[in-house]
Amino acid sequence: MTTPVVLSSQLAVNPLDAQSLLAAFGVLGVGVVMFAETGLLIGFFLPGDSLLFTAGLLCTGTGQHGVRLSLGPLLAAAAVGALAGAQCGYLIGRRAGGALLARSRSARLREGAKRAEELLGRYGHAKAIVLARFVPVVRTVLNPLAGALEVPVRVFTVWQVAGGLVWSVGLTLAGYALGSSIPNVDRYLLPLVALIVGVSLVPLAVELYRGRRRAEEKEVRG
Repeated sequence: MTTPVVLSSQLAVNPLDAQSLLAAFGVLGVGVVMFAETGLLIGFFLPGDSLLFTAGLLCTGTGQHGVRLSLGPLLAAAAVGALAGAQCGYLIGRRAGGALLARSRSARLREGAKRAEELLGRYGHAKAIVLARFVPVVRTVLNPLAGALEVPVRVFTVWQVAGGLVWSVGLTLAGYALGSSIPNVDRYLLPLVALIVGVSLVPLAVELYRGRRRAEEKEVRG
């Protein structure tokens, strides 16, 4: 039976705060958030990057409120949630087309859809699907968008699994490695999370830079 203290803490959870989510729901919460952020358009605001990193860090026993997670179940929950969510988003887009995105009133979601379309157009299906995993909001809208654009099921599945594993497992292990090597690392959690999010955008920045260089070289040759 759920005690009043536990129930009140779950009701008071802040869905935008990684530590609050982990304290209330633990490993199960990680899987649910990964699924919602990558598979449902309503999950675009959830803290995917910071949640994975913080969860990995808490596997070392570091953090407030005595929260400690088990690494094995955490990795499984993160990977399953991220992969199942992306595939679900793709199937929704395949059936509903672009109707869901068209009806959205969120400026942030529309901007994410625009960037997702640019990724698909500039880099092709495989590279865009992998890169999108590392960009907040874009990783939410690209999956249904890929379904609406009828990206082949096999192509989408192979590359979303590859990108999803690198993203979910990689960020989780990064938090675990840092928590294992630095005592009291939770004191620096906020700047570390900001750094991890910034680093996760490096692959996209590199590809954008290369794309612009190639375009400039074509213009010069032309």
